[in-house]
Amino acid sequence: MSDVALSKNLPEEMEQIHTAAEVDAAFDRMAAGIHTRLHDRQPLVLPVMMGGLIPAGELLRRIDFPLDLDYIHATRYRGGTEGRELKWRSYPQISLAGRVVLIIDDILDEGATLAAIVDYCRGEGVKEVLTAVLVDKKHPRQRQFERADFSGLEVDDRYVFGSGMDYHGRYRNLRGIYALRTEGDLSE
Repeated sequence: MSDVALSKNLPEEMEQIHTAAEVDAAFDRMAAGIHTRLHDRQPLVLPVMMGGLIPAGELLRRIDFPLDLDYIHATRYRGGTEGRELKWRSYPQISLAGRVVLIIDDILDEGATLAAIVDYCRGEGVKEVLTAVLVDKKHPRQRQFERADFSGLEVDDRYVFGSGMDYHGRYRNLRGIYALRTEGDLSE
């Protein structure tokens, strides 16, 4: 389904922030940077579930060098729109010791989840840990994790969804990136 056709089927309360074409171009740029940095290092790629699933899939389709794949599941949102205490649901099954690890997530906001995952990886004895996020949210709040090694797009300080990010568990599958026109809830 095209971006235009899809947007006609979305609630009026949704505003498109980045088109599917802009998201695809961001994945292309990120993959090129990842290739330059990691093409000869056979990294272990760890998508952060659930938000990192779609960005990881898009990036992996664009990467043409040897790598290993596992995942990590840590979340602060659990279907809501505000972060809470970090909950660990699954750790990687592949040993991280001595590995170059690439963590892929959907968004860098305040960075609590990404900081905790990077600390976990370091505690497991990685050789190097790198991070990739599709979206970097710009805001004045202090971050626990300042900057991803690879990022695709910037957004203003709004709750965004699509391309892996959800709104109350829905809309991760949208190809573009969206926000609410107002801060109210979408109808259930």
